[in-house]
Amino acid sequence: MWFGNAVLSAFRTKDTETSADLGIIQTATLTLLGLIIGFTFSMAMARYDLRQTYEEAEANAIGTEFLRADLLPSKTAESIKGLLNEYVDQRILFYSKQDRETAKQITQRTLALENAMWNELLPIARTQSTPTIALVISGMNDVINSHGYTQAAWWNRIPTAAWWLMAAVAVCANVLVGFGARNFQRNVGLFMIFPIMISIAFFLIADIDSPRGGVIRIDPRNLIDLKHNMNSAQGSVSTIGVKK
Repeated sequence: MWFGNAVLSAFRTKDTETSADLGIIQTATLTLLGLIIGFTFSMAMARYDLRQTYEEAEANAIGTEFLRADLLPSKTAESIKGLLNEYVDQRILFYSKQDRETAKQITQRTLALENAMWNELLPIARTQSTPTIALVISGMNDVINSHGYTQAAWWNRIPTAAWWLMAAVAVCANVLVGFGARNFQRNVGLFMIFPIMISIAFFLIADIDSPRGGVIRIDPRNLIDLKHNMNSAQGSVSTIGVKK
């Protein structure tokens, strides 16, 4: 904006028709900027809602498999439930704010637990091909698939090219506003409102689009609630066993 007023304004004419044309260009550019910001914000919100949906789906899949584990032989069921309990802990950590190295370790631990659970079910699936065992296997597939869907949603970000486009249009819009300003030096504070508002809009979009960083993040409420329910269920079983 300062560049448009201090440098380019030297080429500005006082012709009425030219001033009217400049007003049309300014209006069109600002409208385009508003549309691009609005569409990009909509993209970020859609991805945010999708991550929330997958967090809920992931909790439902794990909870369902935890219940279906009772259909397995007692020893295998106990092992699967223990692994699922550890698995939920890793999934809750996945949604917390972590550095890149810690997040990588969480992902590796999650994959290791998935392999361990699958290896627990594999011998039973090969020796007992019953509809009940097939139901448990299907539930485990849902658990593993839900993790993949969640990871894909976290990788799905606003493209870098879109950010460059928004930045280019925003710069052009500010230059045009500065170019057309008549009393820029006397009302600098007033003119600064426009670039500040654009910056806030950009930061808001970037914050929503960043699943691990920033202020606005996905709260794994469903997974935390599932963790409490799983602990309560296992505690109840242990109490019953002691009474017996």
